[in-house]
Amino acid sequence: MDVNPVLVEVERSGFVESRHRGAAIGLAADGAVAVRAGDADAPIFPRSANKPMQAVAMLRGGLELDGELLALAAGSHSGEDFHVEGVEKILASAGLGAGDLRCPESWPLDPATQQAVARTGGGLSRLRMNCSGKHAAMLATCVAAGWPTDSYLDADHPLQRIVREVVEELAGEPAAAVGVDGCGAPLFAVSIAGVARAFRALVLAEPGTHERRVADAMRTHPQWTSGTRREERQLMDAVPGLLVKCGAEGVDAFAFADGRAGAVKIDDGAMRARTPVTVALLRALGVRDGSDRIVLDELATVEVRGGDGGVGAIRPAPGVFE
Repeated sequence: MDVNPVLVEVERSGFVESRHRGAAIGLAADGAVAVRAGDADAPIFPRSANKPMQAVAMLRGGLELDGELLALAAGSHSGEDFHVEGVEKILASAGLGAGDLRCPESWPLDPATQQAVARTGGGLSRLRMNCSGKHAAMLATCVAAGWPTDSYLDADHPLQRIVREVVEELAGEPAAAVGVDGCGAPLFAVSIAGVARAFRALVLAEPGTHERRVADAMRTHPQWTSGTRREERQLMDAVPGLLVKCGAEGVDAFAFADGRAGAVKIDDGAMRARTPVTVALLRALGVRDGSDRIVLDELATVEVRGGDGGVGAIRPAPGVFE
């Protein structure tokens, strides 16, 4: 088996001390492969990059959400107060409460919110877990469809069967494996090429379709799919019409309104390497004019600290997409 190329280097004081290998693919507006690095056809677990497809499946199952709450259902929120309020609204609309959630308890992803919760004596919470929006929406779907709620995370539950069908349909390939995500929901393995095709299908769907409703909600309300200070929100604000969703273990996926799309998987799962590669891939697909270059420049590298100052950077490997 061929080894994937180095996509990211970690440079400290002029010395490359670490390297992250991985695979990436970029699709042109017509769907043809425009950029490729590494094995883009090997199956991976897309982790939370699957959430937009899961949201499509929920709409097909009868979920009635739009706008901010649909974006929350398709996102990995930071556990900020407005996210928690949104999760509670989704649950209340189905006559349910926090006790019905089966995602694990967690601290908020947002550091400032985590500190605020700790200062006021709070602790781990299912509501603040980054997947609680998806779980609340899954429960609401079950209520709408008349399906049992206590077993909604079982792989053979009617909801999860629809999720698998939608993931395979949008990715254009069968799931290579079935696992359990960090939140407890079933997880279906497809290639990053398949993930890129799925995101492309979301943005190119006709207005009003389930696919397009998810894409439009996420692009209109990026702070609800991630958080007020997250990189995905910054990218979607900087590049008009861009849809971006990250996943654990170094996964990113995106699509432009015109059908250009891409996906990234870092082999060792390092999240620090994800965004610099994504920015490089966005630029390789033509993101130059009409976007906020300052934001892209800031996200293209991650500062490496030494003592009280910066001594290097986490950056794309030279010539990675040339």
